[in-house]
Amino acid sequence: METENIEIQLFLEAVWLKYGYDFRNYARAHIKRRILHRLAVSGLDSISALQSRVLYDASFFENILHDFSINVTDIFRDPSFYLTLRKEVVPVLKTYPFIKIWHAGCSSGQEVYSMAILLKEENLYSKAQIYATDINEKMIETARQGIYPIDLMKNYTANYQKAGGQHSFADYYTAKYDTVIFNQSLKKKIIFADHNLVTDSVFGEMNMIVCRNVLIYFNKELQNHVINLFYESLVPGGFLCLGAKESLRFSNHFDSFESLVQGEKIYKKRF
Repeated sequence: METENIEIQLFLEAVWLKYGYDFRNYARAHIKRRILHRLAVSGLDSISALQSRVLYDASFFENILHDFSINVTDIFRDPSFYLTLRKEVVPVLKTYPFIKIWHAGCSSGQEVYSMAILLKEENLYSKAQIYATDINEKMIETARQGIYPIDLMKNYTANYQKAGGQHSFADYYTAKYDTVIFNQSLKKKIIFADHNLVTDSVFGEMNMIVCRNVLIYFNKELQNHVINLFYESLVPGGFLCLGAKESLRFSNHFDSFESLVQGEKIYKKRF
């Protein structure tokens, strides 16, 4: 094994043993890029030096955690996905007396607010409970605040309209200086919480789980672990929503789900 790869392995072991965050089964190319990025900006001369720093400096670990977190998200990201939810999944959800939805790996919360808006417009919000989780507490706090740069609103509005939005998108936020804050009414049924997909347990009795563009950062072993976690957390007939480049095809639970809308990676747990 190359020396650099040995250093990376030892670095990940050190993070696991010291802080209890297990990144050993994340996709190695992603982790390597993030470690080399932190090495470059830290001014240290080797990954071994980076390991020593993280072992003795808890605040430095916060930077590592931010580096390793998956922070790419958007309001109504992939609008066709939300449009499909309205057409194919919402009619089923309307038959339930109560709805529990888990946004796993919610990052800074944009997709959670997208779901809240969709549920409000479909008259489902009052009987819904949304759980929004991530391993990064800073990202959870950003999500909880629901404050985003105002210069993103043009793209967010376009996404909302393509996703079948029924009102003016500006109805859902208040602008102040160079930021906007989403309406408090959108947060009433959202519980933001810390949850680690790698080490934490089942989040039970969900009617729908949304985890988009997270699995692509895991190796196959970890993907199987997380998909099993989702399987155990969903009620029979529950919906699993993955990202456009993600699939259950090569997982151990491929036969446990049926593909409801293949192009949008929306699956239904078999009864």
